[in-house]
Amino acid sequence: MRFFLASLVLIYHLPNLSKNQGLPYYNDLPIFNKGVEAVYAFFVLSGFLIIRSIYLEKEKGTFSIRNFYLRRILRIFPLYYLILVFGFLFYHVLLPNIGISFENNYSLIEGLFLSIFFFPNIFAFSHDPGGILKILWSIGIEEQFYLVIAPLLFVLKKTKILHVLIGITLLYFLVFHLQNNTYLRNHYFVYFYLLAGGVIAVLEKKKKLEFLKISIAIPILIVCSSILYFFTNIFQFEDLWLTNLTSMIVLSLFIHSLSCNNFGFKIKIRVLNYFGQISYGIYMFHVISLNAVVFIFIKLKEFVFFSNIITIILINILTFVLTIVLAHFSYTYFEKPFLKLKTKFR
Repeated sequence: MRFFLASLVLIYHLPNLSKNQGLPYYNDLPIFNKGVEAVYAFFVLSGFLIIRSIYLEKEKGTFSIRNFYLRRILRIFPLYYLILVFGFLFYHVLLPNIGISFENNYSLIEGLFLSIFFFPNIFAFSHDPGGILKILWSIGIEEQFYLVIAPLLFVLKKTKILHVLIGITLLYFLVFHLQNNTYLRNHYFVYFYLLAGGVIAVLEKKKKLEFLKISIAIPILIVCSSILYFFTNIFQFEDLWLTNLTSMIVLSLFIHSLSCNNFGFKIKIRVLNYFGQISYGIYMFHVISLNAVVFIFIKLKEFVFFSNIITIILINILTFVLTIVLAHFSYTYFEKPFLKLKTKFR
């Protein structure tokens, strides 16, 4: 699931950069334009996993805010700040030194401040700082959410959690879509996707979703609807609120079906499972890989001629391969020590 979503983000960004650099590209099918929807699915999945984890710990009386934040820090911070440092060096030092112009239309102090303190979504959608830095917006949204949700659930009684989550989700959804409230929309403060994942998780733990398990036809129908969601545009509507509401429902039910209503079906392909394991790295490194591959093809076209189709295929394959290689080495030699330390705070 995570690998599939990360791949959707990659193939969403790839044609855009190729087009900007004068290289052939292909994005005519809807699947090539589902990068934002894939990030929303990541949000629903994160909300589902995080809130379920907190809920289970509250059931056992073992929930610790300190341990919760230490786990999040050890999982997210190392790679986030690595990409952050590389991104600023890339656009402010590397590109000027190799003769590639890139307009940094923002104050460096402002960009660093917003990024370091986890408001990269404000930075990304106010200034367009470049793809390597722009993709960090989604990590910022998750971190902002964690800063609020953990203390909230800590003080709530377990019996109140579901009602409060539903109430906050509905209220925030309404506030987000108010006609005059453009700031939240322009900077993608889409917390309701994370909240929706959490609502589904608690409903499942309270056994309120048993009606979805009476027949295998129900999860099959949900999965088919999710496939249509990613491969077609039938769930995109003129009204943003309706598109977001539909997305919340489809993605939440999809995550629930895969996690809790799969009738024992599991993907046992080790390679795919490993790609899912390193999906955080795939997401974080894919723009770096894409920039490297596109740069190579810009230089190659001066000496070698490839047809448009061959160029598009090669750029896609090489970007995927390089991204996976970088994610693998990052996971093995950079992230793993932090992940091992993280297990001490479970």
